[in-house]
Amino acid sequence: MGASLPPKEANLFKLIVKSYETKQYKKGLKAADAILKKFPDHGETLSMKGLTLNCMDRKTEAYELVRLGVKNDIKSHVCWHVLGLLYRSDREYREAIKCYRNALRIDPDNLEILRDLSLLQAQMRDLSGFVETRQQLLTLKPNHRMNWIGFAVSQHLNANASKAVEILEAYEGTLEDDYPPENELIEHTEMILYKVSLLEESGSFDKALEELHKKEPKIVDKLSYKEQEVSLLSKVGRLEEANKLYRILLSMNPDNYRYYEGLQKCLELYSKSGQYSSDQIEKLNALYQSLSEQYTRSSAVKRIPLDFLQDENFKEAVANYIKPLLTKGVPSLFSDLSSLYDHPRKPEILEQLVVEMEHSIKNTGSYPGSDVKEPPSTLLWTLFFLAQHYDRRGQYDVALFKIDEAIAHTPTVIDLYSVKSRIMKHAGDLTAAAALADEARGMDLADRYINSECVKRMLQADQVPLAEKTAVLFTKEGDQLNNLHDMQCMWYDLASGDSYFRQGDLGRALKKFLAVEKHYADISEDQFDFHSYCLRKMTLRSYVDMLKFQDRLHSFPYFHKAATRAIRCYLKLHDAPKTTAEEDGMSKLAPAQKKKIKKQKKAEARAKKEAESKSEESTATGASKSGKRNVKPVDPDPHGQKLIQVEDPMAEASKYLRLLQKHSPNSLDTHLLSFEVNMRKQKFLLAFQAVKQLLKLDAENPDSHRSLVKFFLKTGSTSAPTTEAEKLRWSVLEAERPSISQLQSKSLMEANKEFLDRHEDSLVHRAAYAEMLYVLDPSKKTEAIKIIEDSTNKVVQTNGALGPAREWKLKDCIAVHNLLDTVLLDSEAASRWKSRCAEYFPCSTHFEGKLSSVMPDSVYNSSRKSNENGDTPNHPLGQTGLSDGQVEAFKSLSVST
Repeated sequence: MGASLPPKEANLFKLIVKSYETKQYKKGLKAADAILKKFPDHGETLSMKGLTLNCMDRKTEAYELVRLGVKNDIKSHVCWHVLGLLYRSDREYREAIKCYRNALRIDPDNLEILRDLSLLQAQMRDLSGFVETRQQLLTLKPNHRMNWIGFAVSQHLNANASKAVEILEAYEGTLEDDYPPENELIEHTEMILYKVSLLEESGSFDKALEELHKKEPKIVDKLSYKEQEVSLLSKVGRLEEANKLYRILLSMNPDNYRYYEGLQKCLELYSKSGQYSSDQIEKLNALYQSLSEQYTRSSAVKRIPLDFLQDENFKEAVANYIKPLLTKGVPSLFSDLSSLYDHPRKPEILEQLVVEMEHSIKNTGSYPGSDVKEPPSTLLWTLFFLAQHYDRRGQYDVALFKIDEAIAHTPTVIDLYSVKSRIMKHAGDLTAAAALADEARGMDLADRYINSECVKRMLQADQVPLAEKTAVLFTKEGDQLNNLHDMQCMWYDLASGDSYFRQGDLGRALKKFLAVEKHYADISEDQFDFHSYCLRKMTLRSYVDMLKFQDRLHSFPYFHKAATRAIRCYLKLHDAPKTTAEEDGMSKLAPAQKKKIKKQKKAEARAKKEAESKSEESTATGASKSGKRNVKPVDPDPHGQKLIQVEDPMAEASKYLRLLQKHSPNSLDTHLLSFEVNMRKQKFLLAFQAVKQLLKLDAENPDSHRSLVKFFLKTGSTSAPTTEAEKLRWSVLEAERPSISQLQSKSLMEANKEFLDRHEDSLVHRAAYAEMLYVLDPSKKTEAIKIIEDSTNKVVQTNGALGPAREWKLKDCIAVHNLLDTVLLDSEAASRWKSRCAEYFPCSTHFEGKLSSVMPDSVYNSSRKSNENGDTPNHPLGQTGLSDGQVEAFKSLSVST
C-alpha cells in the first residue's frame, strides 16, 4: 500500500490506514490531503480518503473519490478492496464480492481480502465459494487454528459433514498430547462437541459415542457432555443406559421437560400425537408417581401427567395440581393449563372441579373434603380462573359475572382488570376493552407489560393517537416514535398498521407493515458480525444453529402477518384508482372521524416542518469529535404517501408473495393471496397452481371453495384462445380439470350444492355457498340470502355453565354481515342479521348490542357518567346485564354440582 509514493508520503499513507482503524477520521483526512496536495491523482490515497469520508456520513463524496481512485489505479488491489468495503457498508454484498474478486486477481494471496470475501460468502450463502475461499486461507496459513475450523465449518454448511470431520481430525493430528493449555480448555471442549455433533449428523452414532468417551477428560462442559451422550445412547439403541443417564440429568434439573420426554422414549412410552393406550397410561402414571415422590418440588413432574390422564384420574391429578397454586395466587395458572382445552372432556372436568371448589370455599372456607381453612385470596384466584375458563369457552356473560365478583372481592388486583379487558375484547366491545386496559395501566404506571397491553387494546379500538401517547411513555426522550422503530417493536407496527388499514389509511398501514420487513432485514444483517466472531471464540454449535435460524427467519409469524397485510394493501391500491384510494377510505368514515383525521394530519404536517427545521440546524452543527454525524435523517414520507403512489402495486405484491411462497408454503393465506394476485395479473396457470395448493392443504375450507369456483368461472367465461400460448394454457387447464375431485363431471353449480350438503350445519360454509351461488347466478340473490338467514346457532352442551354457549363465533358473524351488506348488496338483510347477532353478542359494538359502549344508555356509558358526576364510582361494565333469575339459576346449578 502506498508503494508508489516517496518515503515521507508513504508514511503519511500508513497514518491514514491507522487513523481509519482507530476511528480518528479527521486525522486521517488531514494526512490524505497532505498526500493529494503533491500527488492529486494517487489512486490508493483517493480511495482511503473516500473510505474515511464514508465513516463520516459523506457517502456521495466517498463514492466519487473511491471510484476515481479505482479509475486512476485500476491495477491496485487496495483500490478494489476499498470499493468493496464501501459496498459492504451499504449492504451491497454482491457488488462487494465482485470488487474483492477483482482485488484477488491482482493479489491472489492477500489474507485480509480473502477473509473479507469469506465473510460475505457466508452471509450470502455462497457455500461452494465459501469452501473454496476457506481452503485457500488454510493453504496460505496452516498454522492458524481459525483457518482449520473455518474450513471445517464451510464443509459442514455445504452439506458435507463427513469431510468436516476429516478436517477436524487432520487438525487434531497437528496438536501435541498435552494440548490444550488451561486457558484454552473451553474452546477445545467446544471443538470436540462440535466434531461429535458432526458425526451424529452424518449418521455415525457409534463412532460419535466412541469419540465422546475417548475425549471425556478434555471436556469441561459436563452437562453438554451428558446431554450429547444420552442422545447418542438413545440413537444406538442402548436404552437401558440412556434411561439411567436421563435420571441423572433429572436429578440435576427436575423441571426440564426435554429430559422427561427422553425418559419416556427410553421406556417406549412416548407418543408425538399425545394419544396413548390404557396400558401405556397406566405405566406412565406409575412412572410419574415414583418421580413425584423423588422430586417433590418439581412443577413439571406434576404438570406432565395432566396431558395423558383421563376421567377420574385426571380429575384427581388436576385438583392436586391447581389447589396449591390457587392458594398461593399464581395468575398464570390458566395459561399453564390452556393446552388441556384441546382435549375432549377435560374442559368439562376442569369446570366442574373449579365450580365445586368455589362453592365449597364460599360456604365452608376450605376446599371440598378438607378441614384446612383457606385464606380469603383463594376465592379471588378461583373466580379469576373461572372467568378465564368461561371466556375461553365463549360464555362471555358468565365470564364477566365471575370477573366482576372477583373485582368486588379485591378491587386492587391489576390482573383482574387486564383479564376483564381481554373478555370485553373477545365479546366484541373494543372501546370498553381499551378503557379497562387503561384503568389497569393507571394502577401501576411503572409496569411496561401492562402499558403495552393497554396500547394494543387502544390500537384494536382504532384509538391511534391515544395509543401513540401511551406507548411513548416507556421510550427515550427525543423522537419517541423512532425509538419504538429502533427497538424493533413489531407487535406495535402490526397493530397500528391493522388500525390504519381498517380506517382506510393505506399509506400509513403500508408504512407500518413494511417497517416489520425492515426489522427482519436488520436481523438478517446482524448475523454478519458473527461470521468471524464465532469462529474466533469457537462457539461453533451455536454459530451453525444461528445460521439455520437465519435461513428460516422469514417463516416466523410476525413476518408472515406483515407480508400478508402488505399484499392486501397493494391489492386494494390496484383495485381502486390511485387518486381516489385515500378518498374512498375517508368516505366510509363518520363525519366526526373525518374531522378528527383532518385535524390530526394538519398537526402532523406542522410537526414535520418543525422536525425538518430542527434537523437542518443539527445537521449544520451536530458532528461528533470523530467527525461522524449522530443526527438521524428526517423521514421524508411519514404518512406513506409515496408508498401508495407506486406505479405497479402488483409488482410490489409479487415481491412479498415470493417470500411467502418460499418460507410459508403450508399456509392457506399464502396461496389465497397467490390466487388473488395472479388472477389480477391474468396469470391463470399460476392462479390454478394456487387453487390446487389450497385444495391440497384444506379442500373443505370456505376460502378454498370460493377460489375454486371463481377460477373456473373466470376461465370459463374468457373468450376463445387465439395465440399459441393461450391455446397451450387452455389445453393444460382442460387436462387438469378432471383431476379435481370436486369438479369431476360436475358443473360449478352442482359442485357448489354438494359443498353445502357436506357442511349444512356450518355458518361459514353456508355463507361461502351463498356467495358463490350469487356469483354464479345473480338472479338467485334471494335464495342466497335465505340460505344464510336459515342458519341456526346451535347450543353447545356444557356442564355447570350459566347461559348458553353457542357455536357461532363473533368474527364469523361480522364477516357474514359484511357479505350481506357489501357483496350481496341487501341492506335490509344486513340489518336483520345485525339485529339477530346483537342478541347473541350483546357486548359487540359492531352489532350495537344492548350492553356495548356504543349504546348511549348502556351500563358502560351510564357508569362513566356516574363517575363524572361524582356519584358512587362503579367500574366500567361493572354489572354484566345478567338478570337476577340467571344469577340465581347459576347459584342453584353450582349447588347441584
